[in-house]
Amino acid sequence: MSDPADLSNLKDIVVPPEVPLWPPAPGWWILAVGCVAAGAILVAVVVDRHRRNAYRRQALLELDHVEAHDISAVLKRAALVAWPRAEVASLTGEEWRAFLDRSARMDAFTLGAGRDLEALTFGGGGDVPGVLAAAKSWIRRHRC
Repeated sequence: MSDPADLSNLKDIVVPPEVPLWPPAPGWWILAVGCVAAGAILVAVVVDRHRRNAYRRQALLELDHVEAHDISAVLKRAALVAWPRAEVASLTGEEWRAFLDRSARMDAFTLGAGRDLEALTFGGGGDVPGVLAAAKSWIRRHRC
């Protein structure tokens, strides 16, 4: 047994202990804090967007129950919330319809069914479902 190369001198491999799950390494703490911060920022952005678009939801609800001659008034109130009064309040007729189309990147009020908006406002005939659809589309699409 004095021979160091003798196989009886071999020992089993020593396996290190398993890595514990707790406490986590510093990188996991940093990742957790980053995820919590990102989640808080996301919630803040969603809440802010929801609050800023409250006037849109209100206008869409009003359009569901409005008389045909009041469609333009609902659109004007929504526009006054989104743009400065000096820029929107004085618009009428063709200028008002052009503003609606320009602000939503559409042509429903100058070339489409929305052309009847003035006629409906003053009690004349017109395509009420078409004007209503154009108004709802404007409320959803316009950008300030």
